Amino acid sequence: MTTESYLLEVSDLQVEVVNKDIKNLHISIMPPDGRIRVSAPLDMSEESVRLAIVSRLTRICREQKSFAAYIRESRKEMISGESHYVDGIRYIFKLIEVNEVPSISIKKKTSIVMRARPNSSSEKREKVMHEWLRIRMRNKLEELIPKWEEIIGVNANHYGIKRMRTKWGSCNSGQKRIWLNLELAKKSPQCLEYVLVHEMIHILEASHNERFFKLLDKHMPTWRVHRDMLDEPPLVHVDWTY
Repeated sequence: MTTESYLLEVSDLQVEVVNKDIKNLHISIMPPDGRIRVSAPLDMSEESVRLAIVSRLTRICREQKSFAAYIRESRKEMISGESHYVDGIRYIFKLIEVNEVPSISIKKKTSIVMRARPNSSSEKREKVMHEWLRIRMRNKLEELIPKWEEIIGVNANHYGIKRMRTKWGSCNSGQKRIWLNLELAKKSPQCLEYVLVHEMIHILEASHNERFFKLLDKHMPTWRVHRDMLDEPPLVHVDWTY
């Protein structure tokens, strides 16, 4: 793909602009410090890009402010005494070393107990945790997807779960493929439902334009509350790289 890049200053903001062989302009606010990156069509002039950024300054500043307020969890060692979140609820992690197939369970609504082999690495224990969260999240989606497909009137060709560094969800509207961030398993169920609905509406409208938000308001009038909940701590520790 042919690309051209340059820096642009707009209202004291430094913006990285990348011209690509694409049809529509897209603005991304990049973690962890809110760096602004714009992908624009090859034939889009610098002045047109500037005007597009100016028209979105309110959203850009809001998202940058939310990055500044992020409180990220420290890296988990998967040892007893750590705090872990599931469905928006804080639990105390307890590790029991046993020579058997690893397993996880919630006990007395206050603790998450992992049974794992002695001397297993923190990476292996984290992998067990991620798979457990993935199964829980998939089970919820099996109930939510048919419900919202009927309400919105869309059908995706694929729904998937994966760890994502910069997005809670994504949608390829042309291929009708939706991906959801595994970290949503740690958030309240309302957050998962909001992101799912958000991405499903992208099948009807790929851009964040007036039509998109009218559809979102129609089907989920409380979406702004759930969106704000996504920005509340805790958020996963990530060694951000570009």
